[in-house]
Amino acid sequence: MRQTVSVLSIALLVQSLPAAELPVRKVILYKHGIGYFERGGEIPAGQSARLDFKANEMNDVLKSLTINDLTGNSVAGVRYDSSMPLASKLAEFPFKLGERTPLTDFLDQLKGAKIELKLGQGSVSGQIVGARVAQSRERSQTSTDVLSLLTSNGDIATYDLGSITSMRLSDPELQLQLSEYLKSLNVSRSREQKSVYVDSAKDAARKLSVAYTIPMPVWKSSYRLVLDAGASKKPMLEGWAIIDNTTSEDWTKVDLSVISGRPISFISKLYEPKFLQRQVAELAEDQPLAPKTYAMAAPAAPPQTVGRGGGMVMDKYAPNAGLMTSESMASVSSVQMETSTREAGELFEYKFGQPVTVKRNESIMLPFVQQEINARKLLIYTEFSSSQNPLNSAELTNSTGKTLDGGPLSVYDGGVYAGEALVNTFKPGDKRLLSYASDLGTRVIEDSNDAPEVLRAVKASGGVITVSTTSEMTKTYKISNVDRKVKTLILEHSIRADHKLLGVKPAEQTPSHYRFEVKLTGEANQTFTVKEERSLNEQMQISEVNDEQIGVWLASNRLSPEAKQIMSGIAALRRQVAESNRAIQAMNQQVTESTADQERVRRNLSSLNSVSGQTERVQKYASDLANLDGKIVTLRDQIAAETKKRDGLNQQLAQRIESANF
Repeated sequence: MRQTVSVLSIALLVQSLPAAELPVRKVILYKHGIGYFERGGEIPAGQSARLDFKANEMNDVLKSLTINDLTGNSVAGVRYDSSMPLASKLAEFPFKLGERTPLTDFLDQLKGAKIELKLGQGSVSGQIVGARVAQSRERSQTSTDVLSLLTSNGDIATYDLGSITSMRLSDPELQLQLSEYLKSLNVSRSREQKSVYVDSAKDAARKLSVAYTIPMPVWKSSYRLVLDAGASKKPMLEGWAIIDNTTSEDWTKVDLSVISGRPISFISKLYEPKFLQRQVAELAEDQPLAPKTYAMAAPAAPPQTVGRGGGMVMDKYAPNAGLMTSESMASVSSVQMETSTREAGELFEYKFGQPVTVKRNESIMLPFVQQEINARKLLIYTEFSSSQNPLNSAELTNSTGKTLDGGPLSVYDGGVYAGEALVNTFKPGDKRLLSYASDLGTRVIEDSNDAPEVLRAVKASGGVITVSTTSEMTKTYKISNVDRKVKTLILEHSIRADHKLLGVKPAEQTPSHYRFEVKLTGEANQTFTVKEERSLNEQMQISEVNDEQIGVWLASNRLSPEAKQIMSGIAALRRQVAESNRAIQAMNQQVTESTADQERVRRNLSSLNSVSGQTERVQKYASDLANLDGKIVTLRDQIAAETKKRDGLNQQLAQRIESANF
C-alpha cells in the first residue's frame, strides 16, 4: 500500500524551530482608528520572538515597528511571512510536494541527502540513494514503499518505509528548507494570520520590548450628568470609556490608556511586494549614446526624539468620595477606578491606574471621570423654531481640569432620567450648551413688525448716486410660563447681514445667533423685544433715475443746499431735454402726415389728367402740392434746429451728471 505525503508525515522529518510569543503589556487607543501596543518578555536562548498579526494589519506594523533589546544584545534581523503567491514561494525550494505526492516520490527528490531512520529499538543513518515502490514477489497485487541508503560502512541497504517509526534529515539547511516549505503551506490555509519573527545575533537569553500600531476600533465616550446633586453639592459628571478588543488574543492585566484627539495617520502599502518594469539593456556599440541623469540622494533624517507632555493630574476615588448622597445614588455608578490625565500637545491622555483585562472579542466600560462640574439648568429657544416649546438645557463649564472627549450624554434630574444630548470635545475652562428635552411648561410665540424705510443719505460721484436707507424691525417674543416656575430662558435670535441691534445687548454671541438671557420670575406672561435697524446702500446711474425719485430727494432734508442746487439743475436740464424730444416728435409726426397728404394729392392729379374740363381742379391740387412741399421743408429745418438744441442740452446734462459730487 502506497503512502502519500501529509503535514503529519513530513512533520516526522522536521525539528520545529522554537519561537516565543511576547505578551501584550501596554495598549493605547486613539480616536482615528489606530491602537498602539507594547509587548515585552524574556526570550530563552536560541529562540526567536514571534508576533502574530492579521494580514490587513501588516502595513501599519511594518511602518511603526520598534524593537528594544533590554539585555544589550543586538537584533540580528526581523523577518515575516511574505505576501507573495504560494506558487512563487514554493518554486524556490529544491523539492516539490503535490496535492497527493507519494512519500517515495518526495524522498526520491532528496537523493544524496543524509537521513536518520528509527527502526524499532535501533536506528540507522546514511545517504539517500533512492526511493521506489517494490512489487511483492509472493503477492503480485501488493506493493511496498522502500528506501535505499548508502550507509557509513559503504553498504547499500533497502528499508521498508512501513517499518520505520520516524525519520529525520541530518542536513540543518535542508531541514530548515523543509520547515519553511511546510510553514508556507500552513500559512496559505490561514491567510488572515501573518507572523513576524525577531532574531537575535547571539544565542543567549534576552529581554525584548516591542512596540507597533495596528488598526483598532475607535474608543467611545459616554457621559452621565446628574443635575440634582443637592443644595450643598454641584452637579456630577461621570464619563465612561467604551473599549473593544477585536484582536485574536486576551489583554491580561495591561497598562491601558485612551487618547482624546485625532493625530494624522494613513496607510502605506509596505507589506505587498513591489515590482518595477525593468529597462531593456543593449550593448553600447549597438546603440547611440544617450544622456543619463541621476537622482539626488536625500539627506539623512535626524534622529527623532519623543518629548513628554505636561504634568500628571491624579484623580483618586475612594469609596463614597465626591459622590452623591444615598437618596440620589440611583443615577451615579459605584464603579471606581484611579485615573491619571496628561496633556500631550493637542492630544489628551486618560490613563487607567489599575491593570485592565479584556478578553478577545469582548468589550469593556471603564470610568475616566467622576467628579463635580459647574453646570446650571436653562431653557433655550431658537428663533424660527418649529416648536413653541423651548428645550430643557444645561450650560456646562469644564471645571474638571481635563479635556472632555466628545460623546453622548444622559441627563438625570429629580432622581430620574431626563433626556439625552451630544457634547463635543472641550478643553478645561471651556463652556458648552446642550439640550436634552422639550419643556412643555413654557411656550414662546414670535411677533414681527417692520417699519417703512427711512432715507438717511444721498451721495453722488462720477455719475453714480448712492442712496442709503434704513428700516427698523421689531421682534417681540411673547413668553407664557404655564407652570409658573422660576426659570432662566436663553433666546437665540438670528444674526442678519446689514442689521444692527438697537437698545439691547446680548449675553453672548455666536457666529449665527445673539443669545439673550431672560429671567422668568413665575409670572404667567412676559415679553422680550428685540429691535434691529437694517441699513441698505443702493447705487444707480444718475442718468437712469426718474424725475419722481429726484423730486423725493429734493423734498427730503437729506440733501445739502449745494446738493439740491446740483440735482435741481440736473432735473431742469432733464426737463428741457424731454421738452425738446417732445417737440421733435411732434414735428416728425407733422412731416409724416404732410407726406401722406402729398401722396393723396398726387394720386388725385394723376386721375384728373385723363379727364377733360378739370383744369380748375388740377390747378388747385397743384397749388396744394406746392404748399405741402413748403411745409415739409420748413418742418425739416425746424427738426434739425431742435435736434441740435437737444444734443447741446444732452451734452450739458452729461457734463453736469459727471461733475456731480456731493
